[in-house]
Amino acid sequence: MMAVPLSVLEVAMVQTDTDPVDTLRDTTAVARKIEALGFRRLWYAEHHHSPAIGAFPPVVLIAHAAAATSSVRLGSGGVLAPNHAPIMLAEQFGTLAALHPDRIDLGIGRGPGTLHEPTARALRRGAGPVTDDEYRADLTATLEYLVDEVVLGALPEPWLLVSSPAGAALAAALGLPAAFAHHIRPDNTTAAIDRYRTDFKPSRWCPGPRVLLCVETVCAATREEADRLAGPMNVVKAALLQGRGDLAFPTPAQAAEHPFTDEERKALAGFRAQQAYGTPETVRQRLTRLVEATGADELMLVTPVYGVEDRLRSYELVAP
Repeated sequence: MMAVPLSVLEVAMVQTDTDPVDTLRDTTAVARKIEALGFRRLWYAEHHHSPAIGAFPPVVLIAHAAAATSSVRLGSGGVLAPNHAPIMLAEQFGTLAALHPDRIDLGIGRGPGTLHEPTARALRRGAGPVTDDEYRADLTATLEYLVDEVVLGALPEPWLLVSSPAGAALAAALGLPAAFAHHIRPDNTTAAIDRYRTDFKPSRWCPGPRVLLCVETVCAATREEADRLAGPMNVVKAALLQGRGDLAFPTPAQAAEHPFTDEERKALAGFRAQQAYGTPETVRQRLTRLVEATGADELMLVTPVYGVEDRLRSYELVAP
């Protein structure tokens, strides 16, 4: 058993040869299974204009999952501040927290959630990328609206999504618990966590540093099966390395035939070495080492594999 709580980040992969509505329907089964397995939280990510990931608003998925479950914490991992008016975020998550007390997390991030520039501009109503000052102002306003304007009783638990030392410094300055995107930028993890702990200022939201580490995790009965399941996401990552977000999520068979370049193979191997893939024993050892190396208070597993059954089986093999 892991020494820290385990949670799940659901990115709702839309698989080749399926419709997005099938992925959407699967979210109910996933939420119920995650709760039954004893995971602490289930978060949903915001994405747009991607054939591989469903553009399902986290606030809607949270509400739907909350109605289908009774105890697992539910939240966003995250909603993206540049795409939303602060008062709307406060109203939406304040309402969720009032309807489901002590179960709602408000995880906030900065990116647009898309590599497609016209979509990013549409989300911002034509505006360009936010500056550091604008991002901080939006975060501060959202937190203030939660306390001062949305007076519904229970409040959601706010988290800041972090992938760099600069993001860590902002989480520390605002006194927020921090969710570190080790599954996206693992090379930044150590420096970001160190900065967060060094600069942290207590707040009404959090008395001391609190670290959640998100790790890409693919677990199967054998190493070979785990490698097969990881294949489709490797193809998507290879496209992202080229700045492309237009690739569909392939089947494992299609991924096995994909012609990776030597440079892509090297980059993928380097990424893989910092995540958790393999048999249950290997995965648990890797997760344990990450906790020891980072001092994380909680781990969040993201498992982008083809087929909901294989994804749930991976969670079963690593469950608390």
